[in-house]
Amino acid sequence: MALATVLVLISWQVAVDGPLLGLDRWVRHGVRETRHDLHSTLLNHLGEALSDLGSSVPAIPVLLAAGASAAWRSRRAGAARPWLPALIAVLTAGLIPLLVVPAKAAFARPGPFGMPLAPDQWGWYPSGHTATATLSYGVAAFLLARTAGARARRRLYAAAALLAAGVGLGLVWSDYHWLLDVVAGWCLGGLVLRALAGLPPARNGRDSRRHP
Repeated sequence: MALATVLVLISWQVAVDGPLLGLDRWVRHGVRETRHDLHSTLLNHLGEALSDLGSSVPAIPVLLAAGASAAWRSRRAGAARPWLPALIAVLTAGLIPLLVVPAKAAFARPGPFGMPLAPDQWGWYPSGHTATATLSYGVAAFLLARTAGARARRRLYAAAALLAAGVGLGLVWSDYHWLLDVVAGWCLGGLVLRALAGLPPARNGRDSRRHP
C-alpha cells in the first residue's frame, strides 16, 4: 500500500507539474554542486558503471540465468513444479517494457537537461533502468532464494537491494534522471516483488503427492 501510494502521488505530481517536482530540482542542484566541488573522476566513473547495471544487458541475462539455475536446482530437489522459476524469469523479462514504456509515452516527461522530446522519443518518467534493475535483480534473488538456506537468502536479498539502490543513485549522480523518476522505478519494481512474495514456497514433489 505504501509503494502504491508513493507511486500514485509522484505520478500525479509529474502529470500536473506539481510543487513536489521542486524536490527534483533541489536534489539535482545539490548533486551538481557536489560533483563540481569534488571533481572526482573515480566517482563519476562509478556513477556511470552503476547506471549501466540497469541496462537490459546485463540485467535481463542475469534474470534469465537465475531462472534457469533455480529451475535446475528445483528439479534436483524434486520440487513439484521445477519449471516455474524459468517461467517466472521469462514473464518478468517481458513484463518490464510493458510496465515502463507505456508510462514513459503517457507522461512524456523531459529529462534533467530540459530538452524537448523528439517525436520518436519516450519520456524519462519512470526510470526504465531503475525498474529493470529492481525487477531483474530482485526476481533473480527471489527465485534463487526459494531453494537456498536462510543465510544465503539474506545475502541474495541484500545484494539485489544494493544493486537496485546503486543503479538509481548512479543515474541521479550522472544526471541521467530526476530523483522522482528513480523513486517511481523502485516503486514499480517493489510492487511486482511484493506480489511475487505471496507465492507459496517450493515444495517437494513427493510431499505434494503425499499431502495434496
